Amino acid sequence: MSDSAATPERPRLFRDIARVEPAEQGSVVCIGAFDGLHRGHRALVDRAVAQARGLGIEAVALSFEPLPREFFGRAAPPPRLTLPRAKFEGLVGLGCDRVGLLRFDAAFVARSAENFVEDVLVAHLGAREVWVGPGFRFGNGRAGDIALLRRMGDAHGFAAHEIEPVLRHGERVSASAIRRHLAAGELEAAADLLGRPYAISGRVVRGRQLGRQLGYPTANLRLAGRTAALGGIFAVRVHGVAAMPMPAVASLGTRPTVHGVEPLLEAHLFDFDGDLYGRRIEVEFVARLRDEEKFDTLDALVVQMDADAALARRILGATRTPKVET
Repeated sequence: MSDSAATPERPRLFRDIARVEPAEQGSVVCIGAFDGLHRGHRALVDRAVAQARGLGIEAVALSFEPLPREFFGRAAPPPRLTLPRAKFEGLVGLGCDRVGLLRFDAAFVARSAENFVEDVLVAHLGAREVWVGPGFRFGNGRAGDIALLRRMGDAHGFAAHEIEPVLRHGERVSASAIRRHLAAGELEAAADLLGRPYAISGRVVRGRQLGRQLGYPTANLRLAGRTAALGGIFAVRVHGVAAMPMPAVASLGTRPTVHGVEPLLEAHLFDFDGDLYGRRIEVEFVARLRDEEKFDTLDALVVQMDADAALARRILGATRTPKVET
């Protein structure tokens, strides 16, 4: 960005547009759900950031939390690819100077498309350019589209652009396609659309310590009430523990053998001995081993866990090594 750019000292997150002070020189705004930050999202954000850098002004990404599909489908919310913090961090990593995760609630739903443009894009963000993905709709009743953005842009002094769909091997890159691949255990296909292996990040929380009693201590991540996009037993790599990703075997589900209820991601790191509580880690999914299932006894469960761990080691090329300690 040029020296004249009105860039914040550090990336800023905002939830309430009413508290946002407009950038003096305006901004380039990209809008989307950004769930997964896949290749299509990155093409959109990259275009907006490049335009902002060329103009010497801020790049702002606008998204919504909860996602609109979560809000309208509360009885059966769609699987989530990226949790809010990871989405914010990813957008910042792509070069966005400010990120808005606007509260998507009844009051926001009631906004007309025209009000969204005038209040959010013009009054508070000083938009000079607005970039959206193909087929983007917004406002009450989904009345807003690229045509409305262009008409209002002519009146308010901003340009509106819609990027072309991004294709991979003839398949359109979309969060829906990625969810389908993940649900089917097609991790390589999902990774191709994402542009990276699928991963879940979060802070390690305390569990019931049952894994430790069974000889398989785990680092546990909660899903913050979101529906997981995949489930079962997996070979994984865990980032954020050592200098290199650590091989592990993980389960993602409700643990029916031990009467679990809350969905939980549990990763057993091979040849590791340490306390990870409170640490932020990222679990990268490499291969799906099997479905989650209920066993009649804990002994039967341990036998299967031994087999899962051995298979995960082979897939990951993880020979036994001296234990890593922290």
